[in-house]
Amino acid sequence: MKHILVTGGGGFIGSHLVESLLEDDFNVVVLDDLSSGKRENLPDDERLHFIQGDVADHGLIDEVFNQFTFTHIFHLAAIASVHESVTNTYRCHQVNCEASLYLLEKARRCPALKRMVYASSAAVYGDDPVLPKSEDSPIRPISPYGIDKYTAEQYMLTYSRLYGVPAVVLRYFNVYGPRQNGGSMDGGVASIFLNKFLSDKRPVVTVYGDGQQTRDFVYIKDVIGATRFVMSHETAAGNVYNVATGRETSILNVIQGLETITEQKAQILFSEKRTGDIERSFANISRLRALGFTPQYTLLASLREYVAASGEIEHLQAL
Repeated sequence: MKHILVTGGGGFIGSHLVESLLEDDFNVVVLDDLSSGKRENLPDDERLHFIQGDVADHGLIDEVFNQFTFTHIFHLAAIASVHESVTNTYRCHQVNCEASLYLLEKARRCPALKRMVYASSAAVYGDDPVLPKSEDSPIRPISPYGIDKYTAEQYMLTYSRLYGVPAVVLRYFNVYGPRQNGGSMDGGVASIFLNKFLSDKRPVVTVYGDGQQTRDFVYIKDVIGATRFVMSHETAAGNVYNVATGRETSILNVIQGLETITEQKAQILFSEKRTGDIERSFANISRLRALGFTPQYTLLASLREYVAASGEIEHLQAL
């Protein structure tokens, strides 16, 4: 029996991807140490085989590849924390870079493999001021996290050229949506703000800087759509693609959108800008569009769906 491997499948993005694959009747193996993911993010399904373990454990990876035959590998497992990459650099390097290389070694010896998709990050672009960011923009990471992500990208592309591993690199921008951790400093800002709106009658949100800093916010359903799209596209292998909307949105615009949807007015506390925060960021997605994929969600439509995802509108009306 053939399977699809999703590393980090218990996490925010990974669990949505697993759901999408199961809906299309694939057999899925999830490897996740649950350091940030949750088992309850995944459904009980006979087509799903869950393995709790560390993606950097080479012995465990050997066992997984000996037990299963994979047609596709989605490598999403990571310590997705810039802060932790600064305070615990080598451990993050083991998970974010060395584990990726070891997976590639297994993948190149997997004759049934049709596609390997690597989840990278806009963090590789760093603080280069030229906008929008295209896949050919200068790479200037400002954290160990960004360095590890870019290094792993290069391994993916090199293994594609040298050994024929059908690898695709996706640079996710500011992803948000259900199951994202809104209570963590490493959670997306949209989810952090939404958590405030859903838990308080009069939400108080902290904005670092003046709120005019911008990001390219992309909804989880568009991210999964793009990820699934490159899974089977014939010419995607060996390439890098930005996964974003191509729209520049300010932090204050996100707050205003949540105010409109929830009919609540936020109290905004402006705090000192954090060291290392990038002022502006958004993507050029012409390469992904040329491949045939176009994101579907506007900011307001996605925020509305996000708020309603777990019956939260009813919760707000009851306050």
